[in-house]
Amino acid sequence: MKTTRLRELRLARGLTLEHLALLVGTSKQTISRYEKGVIENIPPYRIEGLAEALNTTPSVLMGWDEETLPPKDEGVQNGVKRIPMLGEIACGNPIYASEEHDTFISVRGDVDADFCLMAHGDSMTGARIYDGDIVFIRKQSLVGNGEIAAVIINDEATLKRVYFYPEEGKLVLCPENPRYAPLLFVGSELNDIRILGKAVAFQSTVI
Repeated sequence: MKTTRLRELRLARGLTLEHLALLVGTSKQTISRYEKGVIENIPPYRIEGLAEALNTTPSVLMGWDEETLPPKDEGVQNGVKRIPMLGEIACGNPIYASEEHDTFISVRGDVDADFCLMAHGDSMTGARIYDGDIVFIRKQSLVGNGEIAAVIINDEATLKRVYFYPEEGKLVLCPENPRYAPLLFVGSELNDIRILGKAVAFQSTVI
């Protein structure tokens, strides 16, 4: 990455390190490391989130030429494509979600997802997501209020409806089961949270 491009784009937008970090769901220290080139291998979902927050494209942000752009997935065959399974996600209390994967799940070719996770627990049954269901996630660092997202909290993952109030510096993660209370995060607690992506589909194991 061109180490000055992120900083230039951030300053051009009038954003502080703290503000940009809040927009993409990371810490200001991480943004600073990106700008200085300390972290060179920025994850694709983070590049997309930074580009969205800075109102630009990943290619402009990263300094990619058209000839060197990463190839798009052309893996759809006979109306079906294979989505990598990244691990497990809690529908209840947060649990660890591994980003190592060697398992793929077949899904309709029109499902716009980057990865999938297996749900565990019963906190999202009101959204018809049950223990053992496969939830397909599209990578994005921001989601609209009321949308279901995979969220990392202190390196542990959970699936909840997201409500973010930036003017109040408040994030509420709501279950879809009255047995569970919403999770509330404010102020500096937001530094330990990042959104992996939006839930776009699921495959139920319930017949």
